[in-house]
Amino acid sequence: MTTVLKLGGSVVTVKDRPETVDDDRLAAAADAVATADDDLVVIHGGGSFGHHHAAEHGVSTTDGTHDARAVQAIHGAMARLNARVVAELTERGVPAVPVHPFSAGARDAAGALTMPAEQVRTALDEGFVPVLHGDLVVQAGKGATVLSGDELVAELATALTADRVGVCSTVPGVLDEHGDVIERIERFEDVADALGASEATDVSGGMAGKVRTLLALSAPVQIFGPDALPEFVAGDRPGTTVGDGG
Repeated sequence: MTTVLKLGGSVVTVKDRPETVDDDRLAAAADAVATADDDLVVIHGGGSFGHHHAAEHGVSTTDGTHDARAVQAIHGAMARLNARVVAELTERGVPAVPVHPFSAGARDAAGALTMPAEQVRTALDEGFVPVLHGDLVVQAGKGATVLSGDELVAELATALTADRVGVCSTVPGVLDEHGDVIERIERFEDVADALGASEATDVSGGMAGKVRTLLALSAPVQIFGPDALPEFVAGDRPGTTVGDGG
């Protein structure tokens, strides 16, 4: 069974403090991941690493840059965070290996992503746990643009025909106007009024962008908080189900 799991940037970093890892949350997440029995692909967000530098240079999923120094700053920050996540997993016996999307992905002029999945598939077959991250990708006509972790989730879950998909955020699920967890989302229009922008710097669309991206998947996705990560790894379906419910 193949599981694609995203650890949100706001879970593994202190999102309003540039390049600051949330040590306790990352350690807890790594503890939970270490108990997984499935073939696992881990993707983590940018948090205070990538988003901070991307905002500073005016780069987003739609606004690109041709400044090589900006690319180095943004990708370099994400590579540093990735190294930390891989190290935490390795300490717990997880056979984690880094996979950097900037080295493999590209967009055409219309923004369509090409992200070859063969490297990830082969790594899984060989017993590794690939650890990817939000990053930049080169885009025809725009230089380099942001590739969000949520887009990676959608791309790889489809390419790998994942059996389970989980997105660990800082909230226990997608919340309605009253702060209650929405059990299931099948159409974006049903929850559009309840979804606001992220409070901290986020160049990839916040919860609204997350839900829009994940609704495009054929399989349902679970969105849940850090406390429910052990439940998801154990095979349960905590938080909000985004999609048709399986």
